[in-house]
Amino acid sequence: MGIYATFAPCGLHEPERGGIVELKWLEDFVCLSRTLSFSRAARERNVSQPAFSKRIRQLEQWAGAPLVNRVSYPAELTVEGRRFLEEATEIVSAFYRAQRSVSPPPSDPFEVVTIAALHTLALTLIPHYFGSRDNMPPMTRLKVTPDLGGIEDNLNRLVTGGADFFLTYAHPLVPFHLDPALFPFIRLGTERVLPVCAPELRAQVHHAMASAEPVDYLSYGDESFFGVALSKLFARHDTFRRRTVCEDTLSVGLMSMARAGWGVAWLPEGLIREELAHGVLVPVTHDPALVLEVETRLYRHANAARPVCDRVWDVFTSRASRFAPAHA
Repeated sequence: MGIYATFAPCGLHEPERGGIVELKWLEDFVCLSRTLSFSRAARERNVSQPAFSKRIRQLEQWAGAPLVNRVSYPAELTVEGRRFLEEATEIVSAFYRAQRSVSPPPSDPFEVVTIAALHTLALTLIPHYFGSRDNMPPMTRLKVTPDLGGIEDNLNRLVTGGADFFLTYAHPLVPFHLDPALFPFIRLGTERVLPVCAPELRAQVHHAMASAEPVDYLSYGDESFFGVALSKLFARHDTFRRRTVCEDTLSVGLMSMARAGWGVAWLPEGLIREELAHGVLVPVTHDPALVLEVETRLYRHANAARPVCDRVWDVFTSRASRFAPAHA
């Protein structure tokens, strides 16, 4: 069953504006604005591409203006689409805020702050950044939601109001289609993602790489952040030939397989610091062309602020003061 509402879109000058619109159409449009791909957005929304395209056309009919330029590849928003995006995002967020507002009040006085975090950062950065419980605002409970594996799925929780913050890696090879005015972020630091293997494999891997032979490779797949970044890295530097022997969207899973001697994995340095120190895992190469250096960022939704979220934002900002904050 669809969820319907009546809205009159702002700034669109058609004689018959307003009418009935389904919430899912707006969610579809917000998703498409991030992926800029009809096929990828349809997969994320769990519908066929023809059905997804039809819903976007229905939204455009309702709005009275084309919102997406279908001639370009990847797809891009029209001028009207970019103007409408902020309104659509706020409508979706407002709907879910209204839904939460009628939920039974909690039985305790704590305010919950939700951080959607990539799995590795939930393990390494959040404990390091907050340190003592005393660094959290009083009467606040921190809720860390799990990594869903795909870039779009993780971003969608922030965009639709499912999380107050999104803690993620960032790299130019994996651009985020987020309006910085609507989704400001703080740069928290940088981290290297290193190609490593079990020590007993190092000589074999070195020989294979020197001979341009394929190496057993532990892959993140095609949808996760590191999977996309590494695919583009390998396309630029064709010195690493590989055959995928295992796939896992989570770094901690690939770390276990690398320790067991399955092959080469690219892993965040902060996750494997002890393994490197004890020689359980060893670098495959120190070639900077095959080492990813990524930023860690904290995003928030500018239109979904609560006082407690402002206080948590201030904690992160103060502890990241040695890095220049972006889009203040």
